[in-house]
Amino acid sequence: MQAVPGSLNKPQQHRHHQMLKDKQVKDLIIDKRRLVEVPYTATLSDTIKTLMANKVVAVPVAAPPGHWIGAGGSMILESDKQTGAVRKHYIGMVTMLDILAHIARNGNGDVDDVDDLDLNKKMMVPVSSIIGHCLESLSLWTLSPTTCVVDCMEVFSKGIHRAMVPIDGRSENVAGVELTESASCYRMLTQMDLLRFLDDQQELKAIMSHKVADKQLQAITDTVFGVTDKAKVIDVIKCMRMAALNAVPIVESANDITEDHTQLVNGKKRKIVGTFSATDLRGCPVSQMQPLLKLEVLDFLKKLSGSPLHEHTGLRSSWREQVTCYPESSLGEVVEKVVSDHVHRVWVVDEQGLLEGVVSLTDMIRVIRLWYLTDFLQ
Repeated sequence: MQAVPGSLNKPQQHRHHQMLKDKQVKDLIIDKRRLVEVPYTATLSDTIKTLMANKVVAVPVAAPPGHWIGAGGSMILESDKQTGAVRKHYIGMVTMLDILAHIARNGNGDVDDVDDLDLNKKMMVPVSSIIGHCLESLSLWTLSPTTCVVDCMEVFSKGIHRAMVPIDGRSENVAGVELTESASCYRMLTQMDLLRFLDDQQELKAIMSHKVADKQLQAITDTVFGVTDKAKVIDVIKCMRMAALNAVPIVESANDITEDHTQLVNGKKRKIVGTFSATDLRGCPVSQMQPLLKLEVLDFLKKLSGSPLHEHTGLRSSWREQVTCYPESSLGEVVEKVVSDHVHRVWVVDEQGLLEGVVSLTDMIRVIRLWYLTDFLQ
């Protein structure tokens, strides 16, 4: 494999790589707070309140030990530090996309009419009942504190968004391949935490200077599906559920009267006017949610951005200011945008604001990791 141009000279390169290679996951969680979680009996309404209060987009679900099979067959346990007695079993991860999927579905498939939706009833179900609605919730991931950062990059470069890190933990294999992880407490490490860390590493300056459109980087995903500005919120949610998308660009509707505003559209070469993310619903009071689901998506975002609750959650007004870059933008600029604006993707646009593609956190981590390994092996 060819090295990306602009690599460091060999003696300096080895010293810098060794510095990064010596870093471990524990170096990334020094300032992380104690794990935010919800009990398996928490309602979806309570879960949304927990997400809002802690400004997070996903929480692990804890249950009494001995009665549950964890997501993907996982056995991730919290135990007493002194006695080793197991106190709880983490049975899955619930994200805002799971909650959106639950809202959009009824017993026979997708909700047909918002007026027929008993949202209060839906919000009162226990959170344990919706685990696994989306792919991300079907498995739980852990990373040892002593895992090197390069190996951590490999995990997150495959589209895994977050992993639990055991503190004072121990692991053992039982029944062949089944892994039991037990610790007195955990911290949550996310793709954003990793990128924030990598953004501060001087030894990565060479890769950060390259344009995202560089063919050798392959940082841009050029297939982008979005929704039109005339799409209703409930239809956007259905589309996101079907395509397992955490966010979609909102593009100007075409003059074509036959355009279907209930379906995803090819966003390529269309004007982007906003972003709808699963996290946007986090800032919507449950008591007001049902009528708002009937609004066109931009009207929904405008109403939401004016509420005090929206400001409290730290959500961005994505209809006012989209986080975008140009093909000529450097990778470093794009990383800086996601870290400073705390978004999980940057839309790539041309000079007219027409969509060219998207660069996700997964793309950024993958590109940095491949450059690092390739350059190191030269």
